[in-house]
Amino acid sequence: MIRINNVHLPLDYNDETVKNRTAKELRIDKNSIKSISIFRRSIDARKKDNIYILCTVDVNLSVNEDSVIRKSKNAVKAKPYEYNVPKWRGGASPLIVGMGPAGLFAALILAQSGAKPIVIERGKDVDSRTQDVDIFWKCGKLNTNSNVQFGEGGAGTFSDGKLNTGTKDNRQRKVLEEFVKHGAPQEILYNAKPHIGTDNLKSTVKNIREEIISLGGAVFFETKLIGFNEENGKIKNAVVEKNGKTDIIETDNIILAIGHSARDTFEMLQNKNLPIEAKAFSVGARIEHRRENIDKAQYGKFAGNKRLGAAAYKMNVHTANGRGAYTFCMCPGGKVVNASSEENMLVVNGMSEFARDAENSNSALLVGVNPNDFGSENPLAGMYFQRNLEKKAFQLGGEDYSAPVQRVDDFLHNRKSSCLGSVNPSISPNFVLSDLNSILPEYVSTAMKLSITEMGRKLKGFDDGDAVLTGIETRSSSPIRILRNSDTLQSVSIDGLYPCGEGAGYAGGIVSAAVDGIKCAEKIIEN
Repeated sequence: MIRINNVHLPLDYNDETVKNRTAKELRIDKNSIKSISIFRRSIDARKKDNIYILCTVDVNLSVNEDSVIRKSKNAVKAKPYEYNVPKWRGGASPLIVGMGPAGLFAALILAQSGAKPIVIERGKDVDSRTQDVDIFWKCGKLNTNSNVQFGEGGAGTFSDGKLNTGTKDNRQRKVLEEFVKHGAPQEILYNAKPHIGTDNLKSTVKNIREEIISLGGAVFFETKLIGFNEENGKIKNAVVEKNGKTDIIETDNIILAIGHSARDTFEMLQNKNLPIEAKAFSVGARIEHRRENIDKAQYGKFAGNKRLGAAAYKMNVHTANGRGAYTFCMCPGGKVVNASSEENMLVVNGMSEFARDAENSNSALLVGVNPNDFGSENPLAGMYFQRNLEKKAFQLGGEDYSAPVQRVDDFLHNRKSSCLGSVNPSISPNFVLSDLNSILPEYVSTAMKLSITEMGRKLKGFDDGDAVLTGIETRSSSPIRILRNSDTLQSVSIDGLYPCGEGAGYAGGIVSAAVDGIKCAEKIIEN
């Protein structure tokens, strides 16, 4: 197989266009192409008057491929990706705690290996969870164990389902292929910035669960880890709670894929003297613009082209007050969602469905914070820092889970908003016009103001005074890291305990968390 890079295609390309351009690049007759597929596809929008598709293409030829490669500077020999699942050699069933991307893929690999894993999830199955989330968004009635943070699929289920990642680990291909196998759109295999969409994620994670069970695994919802026992420095069993009753699960391997919001579990682990350290994360708010304005700013006269879809952006600046600020988890054609998981606290996130056709586009506008900002040397100080901000947001919104919102112009001038402009907040169940400056740390709000102005120079209209800020966003990543051995991936103090994924401090998104889950599963099989 030959892989050809830098194949330029017009926005209205079709299969024949791809074939013709590839044949031209390789200097061969197109009839010599036995099969052809796009391996990677991205949008080059650097010149607004000349936007095109940039592709990497895989081909199989009926002629000598080595001689063809020698004639093209952009062609190389390639092999199809293949992941070989290691084989289970026997032993007690491993226990996976949490059913977000890390736990889901750890369980899938272990099931495919023959290990018959046990998965526990404090939340509900994705269908029941969706009902609870809908009730919360409509009525403000929060279920603290079944919400945007907790339940089958983890926090990523109610997001844009973005699968772009900074990890170079080849296992990411396994993640994408499994998603497609279980119902995700085929295009996530080749889009440079793939996304599944919340609507597709729900059925996809359910299908993965069903495969785990079909291979001999067991899945228990509404079941919470409340402790574990060890013997001679090694895991002996896990203590779980379901419907108010305590039970013991015998196992010598536990994967802690608990997610970044399992705060009571963090406290339990600290009480058991598990080595934990505070880590940096980011806080801020969601910034929301009209989708058509972002599309025009990014794509100019090509805005609205179906092949381009809703436009994304990604920006970062280093502000004059010494803080870094950046956009994160951008949701084109999406909405801001209430992602609260604890009573009397409020936190927001962003979400898009696959079509990305909602009225607004939004992203988190975040400022980095670090342990020096937390006011304590307690390893959980960052978690308490988050809780304090979320409590203030809840109070500012009127203490009924209404979210505080503010026009950007009012935010920049330190005044409470009294009216809205051209952008209507998308969050539900309700919102309250507010002044976010009153709850954000001064250094955070100052950095956000400076960054809005600077980002407006990079992306026309980003600093539009009618854009809306919705607060507060605090869960960009875990506030802790559960220390583990870099070689074995086990806790530095207990053998058989595998801190895993985003909640443990070792990932930052769906794909990287899933990859970490695969790595932990492999280590259990290996050990």
